[in-house]
Amino acid sequence: MQKITSHSRALVLSLSAVAVLVSGCANMSDGQRSAAIGGGLGALAGAAIGDSTKSTAVGAGLGALGGYIWSTQMAKKKAEMERATAGTGVAVTQTADNQLKLNIPSDISFDTGRANIKSNLQPILDQFAQGLNNQPNTEIRIVGHTDSTGSDAINNPLSVNRAASARDYLVSRGVQARRIQIDGRGAREPIADNYSESGRARNRRIEIFLAERASGQ
Repeated sequence: MQKITSHSRALVLSLSAVAVLVSGCANMSDGQRSAAIGGGLGALAGAAIGDSTKSTAVGAGLGALGGYIWSTQMAKKKAEMERATAGTGVAVTQTADNQLKLNIPSDISFDTGRANIKSNLQPILDQFAQGLNNQPNTEIRIVGHTDSTGSDAINNPLSVNRAASARDYLVSRGVQARRIQIDGRGAREPIADNYSESGRARNRRIEIFLAERASGQ
């Protein structure tokens, strides 16, 4: 009979814990469910990479840190942004992992080949900035994108510069710079084809994410 190692026992226990967590999530809020399942999956990861109880505990901690909550404040912010962007073409959504996402197309945000913010974007960013200082556990991420016109040597820094412009505007409205992360994906993540002008216009965009962690995370 094959000997059961401590690593195997930890893995079995972690699998059982995840099953219990999932079955017990029915009465939890979306945020609680996300954090609980994240912690359970993290524990499973810890057991998979280590052969000690310590590894499992570390994995659980990392899993829980990956979870965002969808609080009353986040729901309120989503409603505010939907009102502020109505009729503009900006998409305001709640992501699967409980982030608030604004997808802002080029006709609102930036002219072709430029990184300076259009006047149409300013009131949207003004509304976004309002109240964020009362949500200390929120994190902001801004991601810039381009279409495929031009080379990576042009598009990659342009996408970063667009995200940086949006960040700088939010900072000018009182949002702490340390709370904002920026990234640029160039033309690597299109949401439409690049063979038509309408498709390229959709790909030229910035995405702004707002996420909230539970207190103490």
